[in-house]
Amino acid sequence: MKTVLATRSLLIPDDVEVEVKARKIKVKGPLGELERDFKHIAMDLRIVESDAVEKGEENRKYIKVDLWFATRKQLACVRTVCSHIDNLFTGVKRGFLYKMRFVYSHFPINVTLTGNVVEIRNFLGEKRVRKVALLPGVKYERTANVKDQIELSGIDIAMVSLTAAKIQQATNVRNKDLRLH
Repeated sequence: MKTVLATRSLLIPDDVEVEVKARKIKVKGPLGELERDFKHIAMDLRIVESDAVEKGEENRKYIKVDLWFATRKQLACVRTVCSHIDNLFTGVKRGFLYKMRFVYSHFPINVTLTGNVVEIRNFLGEKRVRKVALLPGVKYERTANVKDQIELSGIDIAMVSLTAAKIQQATNVRNKDLRLH
């Protein structure tokens, strides 16, 4: 069964500029500019004034997401797109920070930044050096006051979280008993 119209609206923050054209959204804020493409989802994205969404508040702008004649799986995309746009707003206003700790039992892990590559040495006492490239827009920082911790920060949540995931996946323990290692 199809739903005739699924609609959702997002309030655009005051210190953020938004441009929507052909399901491509550009967001500018105090920390920078982000761009996201939603052309793979057949939905309407547009900027509307407050009277089209809510009565009372004046001079407020909203992003309105409409999806016509959608199945259940397509309806889930409306909330997902709104969450992605909300993450763009958060990114250009506050940014994102991921903290990662080195956990080891015997062999101390050594993590360094060489150029744009994070190098992980002495993992489980191995001689092999694991290398993970930092994605564009991600800053690496070794925490000064906390031992064995790094911080990955940036304005694009996809790039920051993907870099953290790649670092974690590079240090998966294989062919050993996980209860011991």
